[in-house]
Amino acid sequence: MEFLENPFVTKLIAEIAAVLIIFVVGLLIGRYRERKHQRGKSLDEYDFYPYASTRENFAEFSLHDFRLGMHYFLRNTDSRAARQLIFIGEQNGVRQALESEERHAYEKLFTKYGGTSVVDDNREFLDNYRNLVRLIGRTFPNMGIEVLLHDLSNPTRSIVSIESGEVTGRTLEMGTTTLLIDLKKRRAQNQDKLNYELNIGSRRFKCTTIPIVRKDYGVIGAVCINIDINYIRDDVLASAERVQEFLRNYCRTDMQLEENILSRDEYQKALQGKKHFRDGTR
Repeated sequence: MEFLENPFVTKLIAEIAAVLIIFVVGLLIGRYRERKHQRGKSLDEYDFYPYASTRENFAEFSLHDFRLGMHYFLRNTDSRAARQLIFIGEQNGVRQALESEERHAYEKLFTKYGGTSVVDDNREFLDNYRNLVRLIGRTFPNMGIEVLLHDLSNPTRSIVSIESGEVTGRTLEMGTTTLLIDLKKRRAQNQDKLNYELNIGSRRFKCTTIPIVRKDYGVIGAVCINIDINYIRDDVLASAERVQEFLRNYCRTDMQLEENILSRDEYQKALQGKKHFRDGTR
């Protein structure tokens, strides 16, 4: 007890207790803010979702609907949808498009829902997918296979990564069609968008679209693989020389490593002379 009566010890214990209290309070506040931002509906569940489809089925930003959403979330609280609205607003330059009075209202919205952290949120989440698209796309060079990443928080400039874009003529920051709505419907019906055919004029494609789902936000992006069927059928298969060139691209490598990707059984068979997965099975 005399130990605890020492002024120095008493002061030290008080300081440690104060630090612990501050730490716990900060942790609780952080968790509260995180839960607060995750609560609510997705923005596309509201009637004022600020994108409309054009006649050509492209998404077009609607400043009118954006204004409606902005004023709604100033009067009513929905952190999840409001932060999505802020992200879309920042990507579409609403600060320059809004009149002075409404720009002031937007600044209030931005402050109310912590807009500073919103802009980079999805971008950081999708960073690994950008790398995925880059590496998969460059695995199949000059083969009529396009791989791209859509950031569906901003449909008018959704393409944030693309490899072999010459297949469809698209480039970075081009928009998407009504992809978000379609993916949400298929997700609700537990359907995959796998190996589907697209015929556009004289063009024909085999495609697969893989949705990127984020907890509490739903579908926020998509990885798309588009194969130019006419190129393979009409150009590659037109001559043995072009088939050989295509297959050379298919088999091309950039480096050689010492790794084992085979099972134990397949590894032993490979050492005994098995050359491919169907060798000896027919």
